[in-house]
Amino acid sequence: MNSNGSSMPKTSWNQLISGLSDPHLLQTSQWATVKSRYGWIPHYLVWEGSAGDWKMSESVTGDFKQVQPAAAGLLLERQVFPGLSVLYMPKGPLLADPGDLAVWEVVLADLEHFARQRGALQLKIDPDVVIGLGVPGEDAARELPGGLAFQERLAERSWIFSREQIQFRNTVLVDLRDDEDALLARMKSKTRYNIRLSGRKGVQVRRGSKDDLGTLYRMYAETSLRGGFTIRGEDYYRTVWMTFFDSPIGVGEGPFAQPLVAEYQGQPVAGAVIFAFGKRAWYLHGMSLPEHSDKMATYLVQWEAMRWARERGCTSYDMWGAPDQFTEDDSLWGVYRFKSGFGGQVSRTIGAWDFPARPIRYTLYTHWLPRLLAGMRWFGNFRTRRLASR
Repeated sequence: MNSNGSSMPKTSWNQLISGLSDPHLLQTSQWATVKSRYGWIPHYLVWEGSAGDWKMSESVTGDFKQVQPAAAGLLLERQVFPGLSVLYMPKGPLLADPGDLAVWEVVLADLEHFARQRGALQLKIDPDVVIGLGVPGEDAARELPGGLAFQERLAERSWIFSREQIQFRNTVLVDLRDDEDALLARMKSKTRYNIRLSGRKGVQVRRGSKDDLGTLYRMYAETSLRGGFTIRGEDYYRTVWMTFFDSPIGVGEGPFAQPLVAEYQGQPVAGAVIFAFGKRAWYLHGMSLPEHSDKMATYLVQWEAMRWARERGCTSYDMWGAPDQFTEDDSLWGVYRFKSGFGGQVSRTIGAWDFPARPIRYTLYTHWLPRLLAGMRWFGNFRTRRLASR
């Protein structure tokens, strides 16, 4: 059913999902615009109705009549072989009440039906359903029964924990509701010291513009080579940054992005691109140069990012990424040690789960996919090394 034919007043997709619990940046129409540039077809899905009788409707534009949905989700579709597609709902579905298992049952059943109807190989979801807070084994850590129950229900419905986790499963969230003095007081003493040291040593962080995107990408490329992680080409990041950068920037509007550039003696030494939507801000892309690393510019960038987010009305700052296993041999351990100093709390989610709409072909595809991705990562690293050597 397409809701666009209704004569009722319309509401935009971003307005619609902003009324749901903790709406995510990757569920916005801007993210759909980005992904459509790279071969993905967006499907905007909404569940509405009375309790026990929720119905799914679809829009190809994201415009719906004014409703208060029980759930919604931006679903992306891409062809991988002629006549065969995959479906992915990044950081969705979103629910008005994430703990309502009755709504989840309807949503999952409809998504399974949609995947079969489209002839898809698989459907992947990775909603921010939290199964635990804090680092396992530490005194403050606790498990959340609701999230664990939902995870068990996915398995009962023949969903499979995905071998390919697209987004980070865990993250660090900083509560921004306190004043700046309280935020600083919650940080580890070494982090607080480095923030102040950076300012004393002459580092200045300014809010950047479109003119800074080339510089930020080149720093990002160098950062990826030092850190051993793969990034995409400059065109992709420019598309992402510009799409969100051109969004409204008034408090309470969005989503939108803000480049930050840290400079020492007039030269860029570090930076970040911070995104915001609803009440949350995200630190998705951070970059730095090895020169003047003793000036601790990355610490000051994070502090200025939090201050910017508070100005925008955000109450939470997502540092985007924490280890799957909180041990020193995890590839994210070093990054996590840096992030853990800012006074946030670890949030552990269910991660990505796949519904194998075509089980036999899904099995073949998931065994073949890692080899393809390994080749793509090798090519991406080769391209980045060439860029950094210019």
